[in-house]
Amino acid sequence: MSAATVPKVKFSNGRSMPRLGLGTYESLAGNVERAVKYAIDNGYRHIDTAFFYQNEKEIGNAISEKIKNGTVTREDLFITTKIWNNSHAQDKVVPMCRKSLANLGLDYVDLYLIHWPFGFQEGDELMPKDSNGKLLFSDIDFLDTWKGMEECVRLGLARSIGISNFNSAQITRLMAAATIKPVNNQVEVNVNFTQRPLIEFCKQQNITVTAYSPLGRPGNPNRVNTLDDPRIQTIARKYNKTSAQISLRYLYQLGVTPIPKSVTESRLKENIDIFNFELTPEEVTTIDAVGDQKRIVRFEEAKEHKYYPFSTTF
Repeated sequence: MSAATVPKVKFSNGRSMPRLGLGTYESLAGNVERAVKYAIDNGYRHIDTAFFYQNEKEIGNAISEKIKNGTVTREDLFITTKIWNNSHAQDKVVPMCRKSLANLGLDYVDLYLIHWPFGFQEGDELMPKDSNGKLLFSDIDFLDTWKGMEECVRLGLARSIGISNFNSAQITRLMAAATIKPVNNQVEVNVNFTQRPLIEFCKQQNITVTAYSPLGRPGNPNRVNTLDDPRIQTIARKYNKTSAQISLRYLYQLGVTPIPKSVTESRLKENIDIFNFELTPEEVTTIDAVGDQKRIVRFEEAKEHKYYPFSTTF
């Protein structure tokens, strides 16, 4: 599998992003560096991380080694990271972007995202809480945060900027105020929760969609594992693929960019091998019926924040 076999999607600013990437949320220390090296060796060119994940340095080490040994050049790679909720003030955005760049050992990131539309109390604590264990919010407007994101582009720290976990109303508000438009919205999309209304809305706004948790977090004890669904398994047998590959291909045909997370070499290799077959319209319709359209990722602790995105609208 070569990098050239992964198609790209073009952003509204003319830049492009590979249509499949490596997710790294909760990839444990010691594992993620090895996983990124193996992923790059097997054709991945799109790596997704975030300041909150606390693994930027390990990912940077892997990237540096693969550039130094000639496997890839910096221009071959597409690196995404995200600003965390405790740094939403406009004047904090550029310093935090620089901090992520230092962790990654890079001069720029290809895509810098606002991780969530709501902010937390500023400081070193990623999840600041009061004595009762309740999250401490800030009321900083994400429009102010966006002004700092735009400055990252002007300074050459980020080639493109976008958002994550924003709903349609929040996107509408941001688009009306933005000088530099968001090119991407990273949200949960999987067989169980297809987000078709939001995907269509983003398409109308010329915003691409990246799908996190694209396999529905199969180890989650509170949800049915859609990979075990007999309808998906039947389709998998037809194409001599796994249920995970069928699910990722389904998302690809839905028009989003999945970023499956794995540190297992066999699964890393499997997850990128989805571009040599195509699901029929009938098979897509069959898979459409599998999910219950309920979120896995809700961030319930933040639901009282005025910018919590999952309350009323898509």
